[in-house]
Formats: sequence, C-alpha cells, structure tokens
Amino acid sequence: MSRGAKRSRESGLSEDWLDEATRALSHPDRRVFVKACLREPRAAGDLAELSSLALASVSEHLKVLRKSGLLILEKQGRFRMYRTDTAILRAVGQAISALGE
Repeated sequence: MSRGAKRSRESGLSEDWLDEATRALSHPDRRVFVKACLREPRAAGDLAELSSLALASVSEHLKVLRKSGLLILEKQGRFRMYRTDTAILRAVGQAISALGE
C-alpha cells in the first residue's frame, strides 16, 4: 500500500490500490489469466496459450497483474509459476459490491 494513500472504510484497502486492481481487471485477457490461475498455478507460456497475444505482451499483462497484487509469482523448482491471490480478488469483489450499498 502506498504511503499517504486514502483507505476505504468498507474494505480497509487504499483507494489507489483499488483503482490499480480494477484497471488491471479491465482487460479481457488479464481476466482470463486471473481465472486460469485460480484453478492451479500456471507458467507464463501456459497463460500465453490462452490468448492470441504475443508472449512479450502476455509478459507485460502479467506484470500489471503482479503489481496490482492479483497474481503472485512463485518459483517452483526451475519454473516460475503464477497463482491468483484469492484474498486480494475477494477484497476487490467486496469493495465493488460495497459501492451499491
């Protein structure tokens, strides 16, 4: 969480963070990657196969998702695997739901 960021009373998350997370989810391929990494950790190459984007573009999208906290990069042996941070994804959903209250 960035210094001086305002905190949302409902979620306890910074408004800046929520903006970043919702921007990250605004691209359809990023949502596919988040959903795919919910089921099991996935390598970047596996995620690229789910998209028509070039591997370099996929890498940039994964960087956006990591920066937002929605994806976590973990080293598993020789491989780097991505998994969805379900707590962050749940917090985003709750913050969005709270907008309607």
